[in-house]
Amino acid sequence: MDLICYLRARNWPAAAGYGLFIGMMAVGYFYNVTFIQLGLVDLGMRGLAMSRAAVAAHMAVLALVTAVTALITGWGMQRSGWSTRLERKLQLALAVVVVQTGLTAVAPHIPHPTALLGWILICSLALGVGVPATFSLTTDLIPVRDRGYVAAAITAVAYFLAAVFAGSWQIEALSRLLLRLMLPGTAVLAAIVLLAASGRTFVARWVWELGQNQREARFSHGRFLRRAGGHPRRRYWGFVALMFGIFFIDSLGFLRIIDTPILVDGAWQATALTPRLTIGAAHVAAALVAGVLYTHLNERHLFFWVFGIFALTHLTYTFRVWLLPETTSLSLGAPTLYATAVSLYTVLNFALWADFSTPQTISRNTAVGVALSGWAATFISTALAIQWQSSGLALETHLRAVNALAQVFLLLLLGAALWPHPAKERL
Repeated sequence: MDLICYLRARNWPAAAGYGLFIGMMAVGYFYNVTFIQLGLVDLGMRGLAMSRAAVAAHMAVLALVTAVTALITGWGMQRSGWSTRLERKLQLALAVVVVQTGLTAVAPHIPHPTALLGWILICSLALGVGVPATFSLTTDLIPVRDRGYVAAAITAVAYFLAAVFAGSWQIEALSRLLLRLMLPGTAVLAAIVLLAASGRTFVARWVWELGQNQREARFSHGRFLRRAGGHPRRRYWGFVALMFGIFFIDSLGFLRIIDTPILVDGAWQATALTPRLTIGAAHVAAALVAGVLYTHLNERHLFFWVFGIFALTHLTYTFRVWLLPETTSLSLGAPTLYATAVSLYTVLNFALWADFSTPQTISRNTAVGVALSGWAATFISTALAIQWQSSGLALETHLRAVNALAQVFLLLLLGAALWPHPAKERL
């Protein structure tokens, strides 16, 4: 790892860049998978007594506005040159964090559905700006050969926190938990931005030094990028579609699983700490393995691993509900397998887009990749899962549909691999 070389050489600016990036991205992802995906559903249904259909519509609005904002911001950053300016990206990230911290504080006190819709619109704008602003920091802070390991660290921290400490999924508890992380994080980021703007401190010098990294090939030329221009080609769009499928399948299944007491009481919602620690440890172990796999395998083989384990995971849940419902809450096999699959694809999400990009194109490419395959897929499937449940679709039927989707994606991927290609697509 380059990080080890930096530490041995006492290159503290470079090491600090790793810490800043991992901390920002881990807390941000923890926020998204708990407060946004779980907390808002609880706020709508329990806090505001909204129907499942109304909550589904609000989540769809969140997905649409976030995705559109991210795309506009990503293209705007590329055209304006902000994609290559570290200080400007840090300023955008600070603005996003400040807005999100304020929204997190007021969320439990939202009085009615109309106010929730306004909250969602502001939140979506902030999230949409945050996607290209934060992901594009990769080309400034993380060299190419360390990106798999850094993505593994982000995934391990985010999911360990989510599994172990987010014991209650009610909006009030999640708000208090997130504010304990966001308030000091906002203060640190604000100090960095202000000191960097002053131009007279060691922080300003460090930020300037880190901003020069993108001039070096080991930062600027992603491992999956074969053309210097970094323009998306068919292969890139194929991976956007694959990541969309992963996020869609995950959320479509997980939202129904966590709303079924027999599937979560002994796992993510266990009153005892041991089951949640087990799931958290599975997330960490799988993330570390995924970091090694990402570093040493090509992207096609990585997707075989992800879709293969996802197909096995949903098949396991389907059989468990169908054949052995009375033992479901007593076993941690399926939850730990699910944690493994989730950690694998999350590592991909944090590293893949930068490795298809240059410093000039990373804001656009990450906006397209994360907005379309991550945000849009997650919250569209969240809305669909809520809609299916509100229409009375049986648990077994729901899980069978998710399992069928996972199997179809795996078979399509295998078919594409076996289909003869006269010439390989070049990016």
